[in-house]
Amino acid sequence: MVGDSPSARGRREQLRDFLRSRRARLAPEGVGLPRAGRRRTPGLRREEVAMLAGVGVSWYTWLEQGRDIKVSTDVLDAVSRALRLDEPERRHLYLLTGLNPPAPRGAARATVTPELRRLIDAWAPRPAVLRDRYWNLIAVNDAAAAVFGYDEADHNCLVTFFTNDRYRSMHTHWFAIAPDVVAAFRADAARYPDDAEFARIVEGLRTVSPEFDELWARHDVAAATQAVKAVRHPEVGELIFDTTVLTLPDKPGYHVELQNPLPGSGTQARLERLATIRLASTA
Repeated sequence: MVGDSPSARGRREQLRDFLRSRRARLAPEGVGLPRAGRRRTPGLRREEVAMLAGVGVSWYTWLEQGRDIKVSTDVLDAVSRALRLDEPERRHLYLLTGLNPPAPRGAARATVTPELRRLIDAWAPRPAVLRDRYWNLIAVNDAAAAVFGYDEADHNCLVTFFTNDRYRSMHTHWFAIAPDVVAAFRADAARYPDDAEFARIVEGLRTVSPEFDELWARHDVAAATQAVKAVRHPEVGELIFDTTVLTLPDKPGYHVELQNPLPGSGTQARLERLATIRLASTA
């Protein structure tokens, strides 16, 4: 679920305490269950939460213990409903289990114009993404999903960078560039001093990622620059890109991030091979 790094172990401990505290605040009669006999501890029992969520008792127990189990967004939402979690608590649960938090319920998705969608898709087989001022992923082409492992659970570049173990393991120079990533996000946040969404993202990450917390506390600021991004893909090997970020004057806060294969690195040929593999797997 969240791996076995020091930060992952810290998240497991926080997950255990968080779920226990949410159980303890609920009375059986408050969630439509009869109160049967005396209880040694306040709140719901694990089996009652499991029943309300429609999951197995053993599975819920393992979740609360932070064991390395498969966790889906549908099941996390069922547990959230069973524990009567509000929106911030639901997002916190996602982070503690190592998943990108979902967009708030009922929130309108940012729109992508047909022209932007065509630009992002036409960049294939090279990766391209569209992101907003908060580094939320608004559009991702198939090549970016295949190269970097983005899926429906990935909603924010910064959160993915620090909490997605799959992404981290593929990124060749993760530890070297992490300080620059945080410094660039701080610089972006400083442009919108009255926007509380930046603070919400930061506080959520500081809770679940000691590495981000340490880097954020440095107060380093750096402008985003043209960079080289390298990943070791499990199917085709090392891929090295020149990264170019383009701002969109007609959509303030929106940026198109384009990845171009580094000349002489063999990346272009590997990208084409990866596209062929992906096409064959969907045929």
